[in-house]
Amino acid sequence: MPSQPDLHTAMARKNARLGLTILGVVLGMAGLAYASVPLYDMFCRVTGFGGTTQTSDIWPEQIIDRSLTINFNADISPNLPWDFSPEQRSIDVKLGQKGLAAFHAKNKAATPIAGSALYNVTPLKAGKYFHKVQCFCFDEQILQPGENVSMPVLFYVDPKMNDDPNMDDVQTITLSYTFFTSESEELEQAIEDFYNQ
Repeated sequence: MPSQPDLHTAMARKNARLGLTILGVVLGMAGLAYASVPLYDMFCRVTGFGGTTQTSDIWPEQIIDRSLTINFNADISPNLPWDFSPEQRSIDVKLGQKGLAAFHAKNKAATPIAGSALYNVTPLKAGKYFHKVQCFCFDEQILQPGENVSMPVLFYVDPKMNDDPNMDDVQTITLSYTFFTSESEELEQAIEDFYNQ
């Protein structure tokens, strides 16, 4: 029969192993929780899930003679004292052609205000083919009191869309932006709602 100190040592080792296992599980879960948003964001960008658009540094080399109408939509949070609207409601582009749109924003407040835009395209399945080369939505925008700005978006629709039979019915794509006050609970909630849709 093992002596009392041997039982105590064995029990202490068993408890230490169990404690380390539980700690490992907790740390693993925390790591997964921390990584879930960036991983989900990467998944959305790769697949276009939820109308997430793509970003590009270069323009395509091919233009295909298939025209699409690109509509532009602009919304703002009721808590952001800005005017925000597209400078044109729609344009027609061919697949692979450079597109340029601009949005107008004005700060109606008496103090500088920073805004951040969330965006997507509809139909949602078009997200993986809609590429932005330059966009105000990549960065936080700070408008001074009464400041008016024109914010451009350079984009193209990937010519590969023409090879996807699932996209044959798409003749119109709507690019939508919603501005929120930066670092606000409302913005955080909107981001969380997007990832939970």
